[in-house]
Amino acid sequence: MTSIFTSWQMVCALSIYLRKEVIESIMQPIMRWISSLVVCGLFFSLIGGSVGKAETVQTKSDSVIADTSIHLTADAKGEGKPLIHFWSKVVGAGRANEGLRSTWQEELETAGKFDGFQYVRFHGIFQDDMFVYREDEHGNPIYNFQYIDDLYDRMLAKGIRPFVELSFSPGPLAPVHNTTFWWHADGSPPSDYNKWADLVHAFVEHCVQRYGLDEVRQWYFEVWNEPNLYQSFFRGGSQKKYFELYKVTAQTIKKVDPQLRVGGPATSNFNMDGEALKAAKADGKPFDPFTIPWRPVWIDDFLRYCHDNQLPVDFVSTHPYPQDFAIDEPGMPKGKGYRRSIDSTRDDLRTMRRIIDASPYPKAEIHLTEWNSSPSPTDDSHDSLAAATFVAKTNLESIGLVDSLAYWTFADVFEENRNTDSIFHGGFGLINYQEIVKPAFHAYRFMNELGDEVLMQTQGGIVSRDSKTGRISAVAYNYPPETKISPPVTHTQEEADRIDNSGSSRAFILNLDHLPANASFLVETLDKEHGDAITAWEAMGRPEPPNREQTAMLRKLAWNTEKQVVRTDGEGGLHLSMKLPAWSIVLIKQMD
Repeated sequence: MTSIFTSWQMVCALSIYLRKEVIESIMQPIMRWISSLVVCGLFFSLIGGSVGKAETVQTKSDSVIADTSIHLTADAKGEGKPLIHFWSKVVGAGRANEGLRSTWQEELETAGKFDGFQYVRFHGIFQDDMFVYREDEHGNPIYNFQYIDDLYDRMLAKGIRPFVELSFSPGPLAPVHNTTFWWHADGSPPSDYNKWADLVHAFVEHCVQRYGLDEVRQWYFEVWNEPNLYQSFFRGGSQKKYFELYKVTAQTIKKVDPQLRVGGPATSNFNMDGEALKAAKADGKPFDPFTIPWRPVWIDDFLRYCHDNQLPVDFVSTHPYPQDFAIDEPGMPKGKGYRRSIDSTRDDLRTMRRIIDASPYPKAEIHLTEWNSSPSPTDDSHDSLAAATFVAKTNLESIGLVDSLAYWTFADVFEENRNTDSIFHGGFGLINYQEIVKPAFHAYRFMNELGDEVLMQTQGGIVSRDSKTGRISAVAYNYPPETKISPPVTHTQEEADRIDNSGSSRAFILNLDHLPANASFLVETLDKEHGDAITAWEAMGRPEPPNREQTAMLRKLAWNTEKQVVRTDGEGGLHLSMKLPAWSIVLIKQMD
C-alpha cells in the first residue's frame, strides 16, 4: 500500500510539473509580445488603461510604474528593537467540554509546539456538561471541579495556561436556557449575583489551592463573552446588568488575591462610528465605507463605569472581526455586507491603543480574545492559502499595538453551529478534525520562528534576530497589493479557490551582511503547490471522508512546504532574489 501511494505522489508531482512546463511554453511568447507592446506604448490602450496582474501597479502617471517588490536589507550585527510575539500569546477554542477529548488535546499540543501559543481561551467553563454546579433541595450550592481539574491539568502539562472566560450561567442560575449554539449554552445573566459570586470565589480559590498562587497569578480571568449580543449571550440582560456583573466578579476575584488579573468586557464587534456614518448618509448618495472610522463596542462606557466605581481593570478585551456582523447564527442578521479594508484590524488595534492610553487605565493590557477573517464557522476562506497571508500581514504589521490578538480557533474540534459534513467546511481551526494542518497554521509556525529583536521591517517582510543565539530569521509574504480588502466570506470551496488563484506575484530581494561565512539558511515556502492541504485534497478528488491511507497522506502533504538550504558567501553575506506567487509566504531561517 505504501508503494501505491508513493507512486500516486510522484504522478501528482509530475502532473503539476508538466502543467507548469506547458503553461510556461505557451506564456513565454505571449509575454514577449506584451513586453513589445509596452515599449511601443500600446499596452495600456489595448486593455482600456488598466494594469495587468504583473509585478507592477499603475500610479497617478501612466508613464510611471511603481515597484511592488519586497526589499529586506539588514546588518546581522546591527542594533535591534524588541519584538514581542503578541500573536502567539493567546489562541481560542470552542468550549471547555471539547477539551476533554483526545483529538483536541493532541491538536493543542501540536499548536503549542509549532505555533508557540501560551494561553487558550474557550467558552462554557461553568456549562452543565462540565458538572461544576448544582443545588440541593434547599437551594444550597454543590460544587464539583473534577472535569475542570482534568482539563487544566492536561493543558498545563503541555505548557499552555488557561485564559479563563467566566461563562456562562450554570443551569440552576440561568433564567433562560438554550440561548445559542448546538450545545445549548445558557447565555443569560445569573439570576442570583450572590450565588454567582460564591461560585466564582469557590472556583478561583480551588485553582489557587490546586496549582499554587504563583501559577494562578499568571492567568487571566475574563468576565463573560460578548454580553452586547443580548439574544445569544446575555438574554434578558443589558449593559447596566453586565457592568454590575463585572463589578461583583472583579471584586470577588480580588478578594482571593489582589494580584489576580481580571478584565472585560469581551464585546463583539467593532461598528461604524455613528456620527460619521450619519454624516456620510446625509446627502443620500452612496458612500465609501472605507472612509468611515470604526469603534469598539462598550469600551469607553466600560472604562468610565469602572473608574467611577473604583473597580480594577487589569486588561481590556474585545473581538475585532473585520466584518460588519458579529456572529453567524441561524436567524441572526449578517450585517449589510460592508467589506472592510485589509488594514482594518491594524486600524482597530490602533484605535484600542489610543482609547486605553487616554483612559484612567493606561497600564491595562489589551487582549483581543477572538479574531479571524470572519465570525462564520463555515467560511471556506478559513481553510485557504489567502487566510495564511492575511494572518501574517495583519499580525506583522500590527507589532507593538496590543498584548494579544487571539486567533479563533486552533482546532476544528468545534460544535457551535455547522451545516456541512465536509472535512474542509470552512471551520475556524488552524487544524481540521482529522489533524490536517491548514495554511494559516504554517503562517503562525513561520512567525514563531522569528527572534525577539527586529532588525528591519517593511510592508511584506521582516528580518529578526534571536538575542540569545544571534541567529537571524526573516519572513516575507505576498498579500497582493491590488487586493485592498480583508478576505471576504466565501460559501463554497470554489469561491475560496478563486481568491487563491487570483492576484499578482511580487519580487522578493533579501540582503543580509555580517553573518558567519558559509553559514547555512533554510528557505521554506508555503504556496499553492507546497503545504496547502486544500490543493492536496482536491488532487485526490475531495474524498468525503478520506480513508485511513488518504488521511495519512493528506497529513503528510499538508506539511510538505518547499524547502531548500542556501549558504552565505565567503564574506558572510546572504543575497537572495526570488519570485513570491500571490498569497505565498517564505521563511528564511539561520541554521548554524
